[in-house]
Amino acid sequence: MPDFDISTAKPDDWSTLVRMLSLSFLEEVDDEIAAAEGHTFEPDRTLLARRGGELIGSAGVFTRRLAVPGATVACGHVTQVGVAAHARRQGVLTALKRTQLADIRAAGEPVAALWASEGRIYQRFGYGLAARRLSLEIDAREVVITVPADPAVTVRGAVPAEVRDTLARVFDAAWPDRPGWSQRHETTWSYRLADPSARRDGASPLRAVLAGRGGDVVGYALYRTRSDWDSAGPRGAVSIVELVAPTPGAYVALWRHLLGFDLTRTTGWWCAASDEPLLRMVNEPRRLGAGIGDSLWVRLVDVPTALAARRYAAPVDLVLDVTDEIFPENARRWRLVGGPDGATCEPTTDAADLSLDVKALGSAYLGDPSLGPLAQAGLVVEERAGAVARASAGFGWHRAPHGIEVF
Repeated sequence: MPDFDISTAKPDDWSTLVRMLSLSFLEEVDDEIAAAEGHTFEPDRTLLARRGGELIGSAGVFTRRLAVPGATVACGHVTQVGVAAHARRQGVLTALKRTQLADIRAAGEPVAALWASEGRIYQRFGYGLAARRLSLEIDAREVVITVPADPAVTVRGAVPAEVRDTLARVFDAAWPDRPGWSQRHETTWSYRLADPSARRDGASPLRAVLAGRGGDVVGYALYRTRSDWDSAGPRGAVSIVELVAPTPGAYVALWRHLLGFDLTRTTGWWCAASDEPLLRMVNEPRRLGAGIGDSLWVRLVDVPTALAARRYAAPVDLVLDVTDEIFPENARRWRLVGGPDGATCEPTTDAADLSLDVKALGSAYLGDPSLGPLAQAGLVVEERAGAVARASAGFGWHRAPHGIEVF
């Protein structure tokens, strides 16, 4: 029997939780950061592990919807996961994660998503890598945008806190159409625009630039700048925090602005989309300094509900033989019938077209990668000839999923 107890947090547990999480992530407690993160704390969705009254582990959830191909779905946004150093390798995380996944399913959320401190941790609990991120370190002197600017779109600077409602309006119009983006509440915006000095890493306060057409704001970017000089002169940097531009004109205008600051030499973005249009609209893409990493990891906790909730780029009629070590309810054959207008997923005894684990379904759920690479990796087994090709066409999407923010 474990020698620790798991219970639901209370509002006054926040300061103790912050201290434990800071130590588990090898950080010092910072009051500004703790105050900013406190906006999003949901005590009734946070599990705490205690041993003899001492807090030794935690696992939290943010209640938000997640954009998936063609729809949005209730999703447990997993966060604030940590175990005290002296309590590691003692079953604490396993107990927390299994309890949390059961709670997410009981809450009617068919999907869980997270950013992983280490990917190896969460694959043990059925999470699959569902979205990649593009890191950019652009040599702004060597890159020219070749797409003409839209003369009707203008840009202007702003203080983020002063245009919060405008930012929220633009984001609210955009997020449901981009797999991987998440609904934002007022508390989410309070955290997103909080600007603790410890998070600036020597750069400027958070700034905003708005793209407008006529009297309407049609896109924005949040960024910081850093001043730097050497014996040859200025070599400052721009660091993008977020860019939301649903229209081509806004996208081009914002990038022209972000690449054109005087006294700077580089423009970076740690979590751009893997299919960022910028890759196709500059004269020298090699100078974008692009690299690929992981972002969102997804776990289907209710397979039929999750698969029926999204849309499919091409018609699919497939029998999926799913394995799931944690939820026996998911471990069976499912007939998935769907297309651009809707989908159903029902139990069946028919022969399987594909066999795969719930981790592979999580990887494919947001539309990237298609099931083809997963089959090549041996993570999907084709039981009927041609099934991988059909499934890949259906599960894919016209935009790659993008984890726009760490939560």
